[in-house]
Amino acid sequence: MVAADADAVLTIYQAGLDAGNASFETSAPGWPVFDAARLPGHRFVAVGTTGAVVGWVAASPTSTRPVYAGVVEHSVYVHPAAQGRGAGRLLLDALISATETAGIWTVQSGVFPENTASLALHRRAGFRIVGTRERVGRHHGTWRDVVLIERRSPTVT
Repeated sequence: MVAADADAVLTIYQAGLDAGNASFETSAPGWPVFDAARLPGHRFVAVGTTGAVVGWVAASPTSTRPVYAGVVEHSVYVHPAAQGRGAGRLLLDALISATETAGIWTVQSGVFPENTASLALHRRAGFRIVGTRERVGRHHGTWRDVVLIERRSPTVT
C-alpha cells in the first residue's frame, strides 16, 4: 500500500464504515492521518483483474511499550463488489507472512459479532476468539459488543 492507493483505500474503508458492522468509526480520515497510524511494512492492497484496488489490510502498533513490540492490531477491508472472492484471505496471508518475517508474534483485532463473514475469514486464517467485550462502545447511539480475536504465530518464539 502506497500513497498512490490512497483514494481507493479510503473509498473501500468508507464503504465498510457505511455498511455499519466494520468499526466504531463513521468516517475515513484523510490519507496523512491514515498513513501515519499504520506500519509501513505491514500494509497491503489486493488488486483485481482490472488493475483496481479491491481491498486492503494494515497493521498498527498496539503500544509503545517495548514488551508489546511483537503485537499489532490489524484491519482488513474488501470492496463490497469484491467480497467473497478470496481477496480478504490473500490480504490476511500477506499480513501474516510479513509480520512473522518481522518477528511479530501476535496479530489481533476487534470485530463486531454481527460481522460473521469477517469472523469466519479470520477463523480460516488461524485466528481464535479470545473473548467478547460487552457493550464496550456506542455506535450510532447503540451499545455494541466487540469480539476480540488474535493469531499467535507458531513460528515466532
